[in-house]
Amino acid sequence: MKTDNCITRFAPSPTGYIHIGNVRSAIYPYLVARQNNGKFILRIEDTDRERYVEGATDLIEDTLKWLGLEWDEGPEVGGDNGPYFQSERLEIYHEWVKKLLDAHRAYSDPTPAEKIDEYRKECSEKKVPFLYRNFRPEKLDFEFHEGVPIRFLAEPKDYEWTDAVMGPMKAGPEVQDDIILIKKDGYPTYNFAHIVDDAEMGVTHVMRGVEYLSSTPNYLGLYDAFGLERPVLVSLPHILAPTGNKKLGKRDGAKSVTEYRDDGVLPEAMLNYLACLGWNDGTEQEIYTKDELVSRFSRDRIQSSGARYDETKLLWMNGQWIRRIFDTEGASALYVKTEGFWPEAAAGSSEEYKLKVLSIIYDRLKTLSDLRAMTEYFFKDPEIDMEMLKSNKFLKKLSEAELEDLMKKSISRLGEITDWTAENLNAALNELLAETGQKPAVLFSLIRIAVSFAPFSPALDLTLNVLGRDTALSRLNAVARAI
Repeated sequence: MKTDNCITRFAPSPTGYIHIGNVRSAIYPYLVARQNNGKFILRIEDTDRERYVEGATDLIEDTLKWLGLEWDEGPEVGGDNGPYFQSERLEIYHEWVKKLLDAHRAYSDPTPAEKIDEYRKECSEKKVPFLYRNFRPEKLDFEFHEGVPIRFLAEPKDYEWTDAVMGPMKAGPEVQDDIILIKKDGYPTYNFAHIVDDAEMGVTHVMRGVEYLSSTPNYLGLYDAFGLERPVLVSLPHILAPTGNKKLGKRDGAKSVTEYRDDGVLPEAMLNYLACLGWNDGTEQEIYTKDELVSRFSRDRIQSSGARYDETKLLWMNGQWIRRIFDTEGASALYVKTEGFWPEAAAGSSEEYKLKVLSIIYDRLKTLSDLRAMTEYFFKDPEIDMEMLKSNKFLKKLSEAELEDLMKKSISRLGEITDWTAENLNAALNELLAETGQKPAVLFSLIRIAVSFAPFSPALDLTLNVLGRDTALSRLNAVARAI
């Protein structure tokens, strides 16, 4: 659905690592803004000073850059509606709250926390919902005082609105209250600050987690009090734990986006997976580029129920992206993404050699970090593990004499090859099968284990070719001596 003058925002709190759910709340507004040639704003909601974590803002910005979610206004890039840190906008909030005080739609409330706890306990004993407006002071103070909280003076009524995902909604007076707007430390609450910021920044589409749906009547009260036009409200369903019975949390094994990046998940795969976690375009397609997501995305295809998080699916998708990049953009395009994922033994190897290794191993990778375990034997001689050789399901029936005979014949035939190409190696291996009368599973397992001592490896002719003639024959001879 195309929308003129579309402005969306992502407004995270810098309170720790950036969670999977947080990132999806950035992806959807980004796609909507790009699809409509609009603006995507990054705003840092850092008014909760007790939970503020140093460095968390840098982590948020770094994650968005890694995913390719560039923002049009916000930290670093600036814009006409700054500052983009709420902690730097206190004067703006105070100006807006004074409008409410002057209109007698907000009041200063010095009631101590202990007294409010008493009211709450009284309601609990009577088994009725606690609403502060039922205990508001008889004489209201409509002046601004430093160090005194300011509350909204609610005028409860029936509300009806349409949520772009959840559909027609309505709520009665019983869920509207005198919410706090400005805390005693002078900082605004989220409930107030985001209303002001969205209005000042011209935000047209507010996309956030469904957990804010219950607070919407209070937000509608603030829109009315200020005479503001309501933005398009879009509630995003929860990302559920793998069990499907609760919201995904840290205890459910979901790592931060940064951890997935460090484990070798590609940004293309992470963007693709999270965009499709709770949305689809009605087709069977699963792999989408960012441009395809921008062109295909639509709000009306966001599902209203929670989407179950599936790390196995994410890793599968990552493997698909590794192959896609290699097959469509070439080995070099994938290689530049592998920095930091090679085994330590690869440090002295040339880029040319590592490209050869990558070219025969890429289609087995689920993450780039798999390179460490899967390729180490290409860069240093593996330790000879006779138990691994003898316990192999294809080799354990052979005697040591039979193993030795097969090794000698293999060394002899492969040693005759002067032009060490994959084609020549493939031909020689087929000749060895005919000469020894062995099945491929037996002969090839012996040679593969002898040169790699790895659980698996690429096609044998390709592995031998990349290792090179001298290295391959040296390892075969070493194992023959060990037998």
